[in-house]
Amino acid sequence: MPAPAELQFPPATAIDEEPPFEGVPPFESWGRYPAYGATVIPLHWQGDFPRAIDGVHHGALAVGMGRSYGDVCLLKDGTLLQTTSMNRLLGFDAATGLLTAETGITLAQILDFAVPRGFFLPVTPGTKYVTLGGAIANDIHGKNHHSAGTFGNHVTQFELVRSDGTRMHCSPTQNPDYFEATIGGMGLTGVMTWAQVRLKPIVSRMVDFQGIQFHGIDEFLDLTQQAEHIEYTVSWVDVTSTGKNFCRGIFMQGDHSQVPAPLKPSAKPKLVFPVELPGFALNKLSVSAFNALYFNKQMKKRATALQDYEPFFYPLDAVLHWNRMYGKRGLLQFQYVIPWEHAREGTVAILTEVAKSGLASFLAVLKAFGNVQSPGMMSFPKPGITLALDFPIKPEKSFALFDRLAEMTREFGGRLYPAKDARMTAPQFQAFYPQWERFARYKDPALTSSFWERVISGGIK
Repeated sequence: MPAPAELQFPPATAIDEEPPFEGVPPFESWGRYPAYGATVIPLHWQGDFPRAIDGVHHGALAVGMGRSYGDVCLLKDGTLLQTTSMNRLLGFDAATGLLTAETGITLAQILDFAVPRGFFLPVTPGTKYVTLGGAIANDIHGKNHHSAGTFGNHVTQFELVRSDGTRMHCSPTQNPDYFEATIGGMGLTGVMTWAQVRLKPIVSRMVDFQGIQFHGIDEFLDLTQQAEHIEYTVSWVDVTSTGKNFCRGIFMQGDHSQVPAPLKPSAKPKLVFPVELPGFALNKLSVSAFNALYFNKQMKKRATALQDYEPFFYPLDAVLHWNRMYGKRGLLQFQYVIPWEHAREGTVAILTEVAKSGLASFLAVLKAFGNVQSPGMMSFPKPGITLALDFPIKPEKSFALFDRLAEMTREFGGRLYPAKDARMTAPQFQAFYPQWERFARYKDPALTSSFWERVISGGIK
């Protein structure tokens, strides 16, 4: 095991990493909507909770980097327990890849430690600026869900502290019910102090990449089936085009290179999105033009390259505060999964509705979820097609569109992702996650969120 000094990390607020919180309340999630006032209390040590909430009467919620898009990381007029100073690496076994760390550590910090030692995250989302605790609480997924499942599939154990001071060692065999409820449990079952995750070995930073143009949902489905043996697959899709270009996109696939190469840490990002764009900047014309350029930048139908893992997994992390491009009103993200029996027709119907709406999304991600069972009681992924869309907030149009898309998702037997949501209604959530009543038995009575208040406490059937 490395010497203790070698395992120390700078706090997540250091200048070389995107700060989790900026300014004063109201605290903003990554989507910047809704914005609520809250008291922010930092947790520095594993023993700080539950003493940090003594005398708190409006509920509390542990939060990390604030990268959830809606209100799952918010608590209006409540207390947010910031975990990012609780970021110590506690142990690493190079023989097994088991890494143990406090849950305020970020995936970026884990990568800085692990990659030079020949290891990588078993599952990663599209940003590395999320905490270990947030990755577990939202049971994040990545480009390899069809082969590796969710992040929770690779968590072996963690400690959960309840508001009454009870400390619980949770694993598939110890307190397995709390283990299941906490993975994907949105931070509502208690505060995780440390967790252990199994990393995967690599011999290079590079990814053997292929980008393949496709036209239409059937070509996407064919490429998905052909790539079952590829570890990472994801597609960008143009949601503004109609007619012969409807559902055109680029199918991206890759595997970690097996050719040994230097495993140096990543350089720190230097670009910062400088200003908030005006609300009219992202419109159907500008996004349609961008989408046409993006689709046609690949001159051939199939392109092959050896690509560093940073642009492959984290293209948006190269520009800090990129959410400013959506302006002061912020953005809404919509992400569904529709099971295979209705996936094709549901995806076509929703893409048609989006194209018809006149609203535009250039960050549109389409992929397939596989059959690996998520370990979390409330985990989002299930076998089928998932589509994630980002829209600038235009209240006169976008809220009504999201309401329609959510209802269409329900009609096709799908569900929405709480970590991305700001508009789901209580009836919709309770239909998407009928197991919520079982989950509620494990919820800590002192912990809540604006999301939970919206879909349960303020809207029980």
